[in-house]
Amino acid sequence: MGFGAGRSSAPEFLKNELASRHWKKLGATLLLALLAGPFGALAQKAWFADGYHGGVYGHYPPSFTQFIIDSLRQHPDWKLNLEIEPETFDWIRTNTPEAYAEFRSLAADQSSAGRLEFVNPAYGQSYLWNLSGESVIQQLDRGMSKLREHFTNVEFRTYCSEEPCFTSALPGILKSFGFHEAVLKNPNTCWGGYTRAFGGELVNWIGPDGSSIRTVPRYAIESLKPNSTWETIGAANATNYIESAFQAGIQHPIGMCLQDAGWRNGPWLKEGPQTFQPTEYTTWRHYFDTVAVPKPEQDWRVSQEDIQVSLVWGAQVLQRIAQQVRSAENRIVMAEKMATLAGEMKHSPWPQEPFNEAWRTLLLSQHHDCWIVPYNGPPHDTWADKVAHWTDSTRAIADQAIEQSLDALAPKNSAAPEFTILVFNTLAAERSALVTVPLSAALTNSPMRIVAPDGTEIPWQFTSDSTREIAFRATAPAMGFARYQLQRKKTAKQQTGATTATDATGMVRLETDLYRIELDPQHGGVIKSLVARGLGRQELLDPKSERRFNELRGYFPDLKQFCSTADHPARIEVLENGPSRVSVKITGQIASNSVTQWISLTQGEPRIDFRVRIDWQSQPRIGADPDSSSGFRREQDGKAFYDDRFKLLALFPVNFREQAIFKDAPFDVTASRLTNTFFEAWSQIKNDVILHWVDLYDASQRIGLTLMTDHTTSYAHGMDHPLALTLQYAGTGLWGRDYT
Repeated sequence: MGFGAGRSSAPEFLKNELASRHWKKLGATLLLALLAGPFGALAQKAWFADGYHGGVYGHYPPSFTQFIIDSLRQHPDWKLNLEIEPETFDWIRTNTPEAYAEFRSLAADQSSAGRLEFVNPAYGQSYLWNLSGESVIQQLDRGMSKLREHFTNVEFRTYCSEEPCFTSALPGILKSFGFHEAVLKNPNTCWGGYTRAFGGELVNWIGPDGSSIRTVPRYAIESLKPNSTWETIGAANATNYIESAFQAGIQHPIGMCLQDAGWRNGPWLKEGPQTFQPTEYTTWRHYFDTVAVPKPEQDWRVSQEDIQVSLVWGAQVLQRIAQQVRSAENRIVMAEKMATLAGEMKHSPWPQEPFNEAWRTLLLSQHHDCWIVPYNGPPHDTWADKVAHWTDSTRAIADQAIEQSLDALAPKNSAAPEFTILVFNTLAAERSALVTVPLSAALTNSPMRIVAPDGTEIPWQFTSDSTREIAFRATAPAMGFARYQLQRKKTAKQQTGATTATDATGMVRLETDLYRIELDPQHGGVIKSLVARGLGRQELLDPKSERRFNELRGYFPDLKQFCSTADHPARIEVLENGPSRVSVKITGQIASNSVTQWISLTQGEPRIDFRVRIDWQSQPRIGADPDSSSGFRREQDGKAFYDDRFKLLALFPVNFREQAIFKDAPFDVTASRLTNTFFEAWSQIKNDVILHWVDLYDASQRIGLTLMTDHTTSYAHGMDHPLALTLQYAGTGLWGRDYT
């Protein structure tokens, strides 16, 4: 631009060379000189995306809407990007109707010139990476619907979050909802993590399905802020940040902060030498439409491991929250599928309003604050208390819907209902699994048999819980049901299948058609041998490993040592002896605390089920030694709760020569690039999250072992460390909170 203005006054000898290659080369040289020279033909400028996040559940004072309105009047150049819990606007409409009306008027302009943009409509401001794919869809869909109730012409153009609320499959999900752009920055609230630094001004964020979306990344030059464990250098448009961006070729650098709703700073940036000038406030919509380069120069296929997140994994409160959310997620989806079957087959009405409420409470239980600050709130109304209440509500509604569907599909007044068992499968593939069925008193004292739909008799057994409940392995088609018959007979037939045996040394053996397992009572009931019959009777365990399979081991700072269940003998009690299922109860100890484990194997089932309960006495610390000399400091990079090596782990060493890790994420499977999962500091975070499963695979032997969990938590693995599941951490966590 500056050079164009001077071309007509070029010296005569240059005018005569306009068509020459020499002139073009010289002209480029002059242009660069002008841009770099003291008379500044092009002024360098930065942008900043300010705004608010939070809401009625997180933080939103009653007078805050009016504060936003007044501040926008006071600062006519200020623009806001909003990540406000959608239900907040129900509350604002009721409690401050005048401010609500004025706010709606301000939000009516959804053009690039508008001053307000809604950048994350998720109903519960969830992290997303810790949920099922269905929950991610529902978070956006129901949040967008709620916002449209208040802002009829709202447009959702840019996805952006103040917390690391990202997951690798977002490009395809966002595009399906009509989003055009995304932002992978969260510079001001990185307590729970951040994305990997990558690229320049814009990238094409490519998801696992190949979908791409134009994205502002956390720039490669956007380092983590020194002496902080919650910010990058992009949180306040510091001069060194913007100048580094210019030097890296970023033409239109931008910083960001979505302030907590309730903060009364007004515009986030402060005048002074620390802040780059000139800086212009912008909505993300305006930045993408009129400021940023039109086309990204790089493609970035984002792996789930590029989303570098961490919470206080192993904390008991977090385990319970994750289990409650997972259980409710599974239950509501099952209920919807059962209602679909009842509607298609029996024309039962769809329970829309109950399902709306069930999803509402589930989505709120997935709020990021539930997971990162579970203890916050008044007594008996903390985030953890809210999650228990919300998920209880979801499960109760789901259970009622399931019962209503069953009543429609299999009326209880049919002839001899106790002799017919309908087994429903709500998955999209045929499934075989163990089912349990309660019996009437009239059936418990007489011989009987179970007959499959094809007329064959199949093994069954009483469960360990009751002689009025039976268990058998059933098969049902995808999204359908199978009919089994329970028939009385004169004599009981000898049934074969899963068995148990105990030898003279006390070693307990469990056998099915797929496995043979030996349990060692002298070393805490650990698994001494695991033979997979389907792999040519191959022994899966590593005899050279220092650790044992299903050993529970962790570091106890008060004792200054690692303790293990394998340090002490255990008592093994056989609870079920086949033929459908075998199960044992193992009673042992760790550091003088009682440990009870249950292990079950089912005939024909490749999954081995484990359950554990530990009766902690007093409040032992478990995990790495804290730095007691200086006490907890939030800006201290290294913290004990990051280091999984010292937490109580369930360990699973196997004899795989080549160990590759695969793990699931919402609508994705990630091939891990980590050499190990271990880190000790906020600046070193690695994505060690296990959502549903982690698969350990040996390509040389073409065998694998999959670790599955009933809740989102962390796993551990390294070339010199066996695959393990995090069970317990007790000590100082985020913000110095004592996680007991």
